[in-house]
This record gives sequence, C-alpha cells and structure tokens, in this order.
Amino acid sequence: MPVSVYVLGLSVFALGTSEFMLSGLLPPIAEDMGVTIPQAGLLISAFAIGMVVGAPLLAVATLRLPRRTTLIALISLFGLGQVAGALAPSYELLFASRVVSAFACAGFWAVGAAVAIAMVDKDQRARAMAVMIGGLSIANVLGVPAGAFLGEHLGWRSAFWSVAAASAIALVGILALIPKIPLPAEKPSLGRELRIYRDRQVWLSIGITALAAGGVFCAFSYLSPLLTDVAGLDSRWVPWILGLFGIGALAGTTVGGRVADAHLFGVMIWGITASTVFLTALALLASTAAAAIALAFLLGFSAFFTAPALNARMFNVAGAAPTLAGATTTAAFNLGNTGGPWLGGTVIDVGLGFAATAWAGAAMTVTAIALTVLALRLDRRTRPHTTRVVAGGGTAAATATAATTPVEEPARA
Repeated sequence: MPVSVYVLGLSVFALGTSEFMLSGLLPPIAEDMGVTIPQAGLLISAFAIGMVVGAPLLAVATLRLPRRTTLIALISLFGLGQVAGALAPSYELLFASRVVSAFACAGFWAVGAAVAIAMVDKDQRARAMAVMIGGLSIANVLGVPAGAFLGEHLGWRSAFWSVAAASAIALVGILALIPKIPLPAEKPSLGRELRIYRDRQVWLSIGITALAAGGVFCAFSYLSPLLTDVAGLDSRWVPWILGLFGIGALAGTTVGGRVADAHLFGVMIWGITASTVFLTALALLASTAAAAIALAFLLGFSAFFTAPALNARMFNVAGAAPTLAGATTTAAFNLGNTGGPWLGGTVIDVGLGFAATAWAGAAMTVTAIALTVLALRLDRRTRPHTTRVVAGGGTAAATATAATTPVEEPARA
C-alpha cells in the first residue's frame, strides 16, 4: 500500500475528529460563548449542514479539476476553518467556521477516494478505502476523546488548534507524497446522474439513512451533559466514555460490513431496531452510571453496524449514478446529524431534560424501521434481483468513497 494512501488516512483522521469532537465539548463552549447547551449543540448541526450541501455540490464541481490541487485546496481550507473556530470571538463566527470546515470536509472525501483508488491496483481498492475509513474510525476511538480531554484541561479552543495542527501535517504529506493524478478519460454525465432522484426507492433510502443516523446522534450529541448531570459521573470520565462509543463504532463497522452483503435488509432492520432498544434503555436508565456507560458502547455498535448496509442500499437503487449516489448517501447521513441534535436541543429547551433526547431519538429510529419495511416490500415487488454490492466501512463520510467505484464492479467502501 503506497504511503500516500496513509497520508489520506491521516487527513481523514483530522476531518473525523473535527466532525464529532464537539459532543465532548458542549458544556465548556456553551459557558464560554454565553449560550445554552442546546444552542451549542447546533454547532454539530452546522457541520452536518455543510456536509449535506457540500457533498453533492463539490462532488460535481470538482469532477474536472486536478485531483492533487483540489486536495491541497480543500485540506488548506479545512485547516483555516479550524483556526477560525479556535479564534472565534462569538458564537455566530464559530457557527460559520463549522459550515466552512464541513464544505471542505465533504469535498475532500469525494476527491480523496478517487485519488486513493487511482494510486493502487484494481485488487487493492478495498484495502485503500479501508485505510481511509480507518482514519475516521480512529478519530472516533482516539481523536474525539482526546478533544474532550483537551477541552477539560486546556479549554475547548485547544481541541480546535490540535485539529488545525493535524491538518497542517496532512497538508505537508499531500504536498510531498501525493502524485499528480490524471483525470478520467470519460467524464460523468450530470444529467444522467440526476435522474436517480425520480426513483422513490432513492428517497426512501435517504429517509431511512437520515432517521437512523439522526436517532442515535439525537442522544449522542448530548451524551456529555447526560453523563455528568443525569448519571452523576465526574466530567473527567467523559472522554473515556466517548472513546468507548468509538470502540463500539469500530466493532459495529467491522461486523456489519461482513454480513451486510448477504443480509442487506436484515442488517438494516435489526440494526436500527437494536438502536431503538438501546435508546429506550438509555432514556429509562440514564440515572444509572453503569447502564449509561454500557449503552454508550452498544449505541456506537448498533449505529455503525447498520451503516454499511445503508451505504450499499443506495448503490443498489442508484447504481447508474455513482458520483451522486455516494454524495447523496453522505448528505443523508449528515441530514440526520443535523436533525438529530436539533430535535434533542428542542426537547431540552422545553424542559424535558437530557434523558429525553434518547426518547426523541427512539422516535426517529422507529420511523426509520417503518420506512425500511416499506422499502423491502417495494423491493420485492419491483426489484426482485438487485445488483450485488459488497458493503464495508460505514459513516457519513465513508459513503463518499464508493462514489468513485464503477457500477459494474462490486463497490467496497
């Protein structure tokens, strides 16, 4: 595996850490900026909004640009967004910096996947993608808890500075080790790809993905105050418990990626059902520290266990448009990451408490189960034989990698 692929993995580590680290920084940010914790939670939504809008736009806008130059520009913009966040004197500027960083993150995923595939042999594509996705998984296991640790001991702005430093290291690696990648001879047809949005199964897939992701992140976004204010844990435990969520996510991705190909709808239905059960248990047992800790791991597992199947499903129903299929799935995941924290903040604002975010999340996942059953019935009626897709990986950003894989070949994210 070329060293340059690992440079892309390092870049994704920085991207992923920035995307998820605010879950452990909401209380100090809220206190410093003079806003409520639900308002601080909207910063998570801001990043997700940028991913929702940026993924399809930049997937199309960068098709004809030099890949290496585009990567340099996007990682530089992302790093500057982290610096702007670290220096932000007001909540509004911090919010804007999150949106800008998310745009750069969405574009980097789409282009970085194409570069990774171009640098390896055909039979090494899955391994190359695994390196990139591994950067995101490590961000959940190490980067996010480290951000919470820094926020606890050096202030929340230090976490932003750390991600900016990681971005600078990634930039140096790209400049030194990423070769010039020629553009593909045959350029995608935007008009042809836009036709996927005429298919109701595409819209069902978007809804299922958004609700499944949003349900978990409705509670996860406020896990830090729930652990301290409801479960009664000391704040120094928060980084470790967030790391436990990341370990569960890594395990769930591994297991889900192995079984989703043979049991696509089974993984979707049972995985989302498991998330519903765990969210309900968290709502009922939030005041019990041991239960809250265990459920943090289980929620990470169930959410990321389902993600490979959600990824593969989009490519089954929109395989004729690989560029927008990956971008659409990325947007759908982050649509959930936008709506989930917003809904969680709303139930907190009306005085229902932090534990109520788990009830709200469970309502979202129940709706996702209903849509999955509907999609299964339509699939059996209209598409008895779907294209076989090998699923792997599984986050909002990981789905963008499969957009570069030709439809005729198995896609492995």
